[in-house]
Amino acid sequence: MKVPPLNPLKVFEVVARTSNLTLAASELNVSQSAVSRQIAVLEEYLGVQLFTRERVGVRLTEVGEGYARRIGPAFEEIAAATEAITRKYSNNVIRLRTYTTLTARWLIPRLPRFKAQHPEVEVAITNSSAPLDFGAEQCDLAIVLGDGHWPGAEAVLLLEDIVEPVCAPGSLAAGAAPAEALRGKRLLVSKYRKDDWPRWLAHAGLPELFDTAEKMIFSSSILTWQAAVDGLGIAIGQPHMLEADFQARRLVRPFGSPLRTGKGHYLVTPALQRYSGKIAAFKDWLLAEAMEK
Repeated sequence: MKVPPLNPLKVFEVVARTSNLTLAASELNVSQSAVSRQIAVLEEYLGVQLFTRERVGVRLTEVGEGYARRIGPAFEEIAAATEAITRKYSNNVIRLRTYTTLTARWLIPRLPRFKAQHPEVEVAITNSSAPLDFGAEQCDLAIVLGDGHWPGAEAVLLLEDIVEPVCAPGSLAAGAAPAEALRGKRLLVSKYRKDDWPRWLAHAGLPELFDTAEKMIFSSSILTWQAAVDGLGIAIGQPHMLEADFQARRLVRPFGSPLRTGKGHYLVTPALQRYSGKIAAFKDWLLAEAMEK
């Protein structure tokens, strides 16, 4: 594919559109002589004359007219494509992808503080547990549970993933060891975090208990925790998500034996993303909120 030098080509498009070297020079923010030189470069490259110089301005030759008809729309397409990519950085919308549990239990209670600091910025939240793919999703940043490694992305730890049993006050005998307290109790299991109970029980030295215990499975952690609040059994909780329940004594941590899973909730951004001021401010705010827990 033979493509001429792009700078002379752009100069040609402007001169063809304005039919005036002075107007073209003003639009391009260069001198009129520089415009003339660029046109000469393109004519030499193509081996044809594109303009005839007249007393007032310039006029396209027949060859130049045909060339301009095809070049003009190409530059319009380039401009439109560029605007589509950059538009999202020029407005006041931040597009955040996360998942329902963290949104409801950690992010939403804190968002009024961000809005108070940045009332002009809109935060548009989408929830998904699908694998993260910035190339296929319209989002500026994401909060994802994982090990911190996503191809083509940069990740900063927001919240360490920690789990431990939680239940309504009085559901378990006070001061009892896990082996005694959990024997015969119903275990509440979240479908998307079904490994939390086996991991914690192995951590507590009770790996066999999960297979023998009665279980009730829910489609989300939020439903699992609500079932625990209502006395249906013992759930596994993520303390970062349950601060309000602990403070209101809707839930308690009967054993005080948290397990760090080795994963975390990471703030993830595309590696090649151009950050606007609003996105940088939102990132800084999220990290500050996480430090305060």
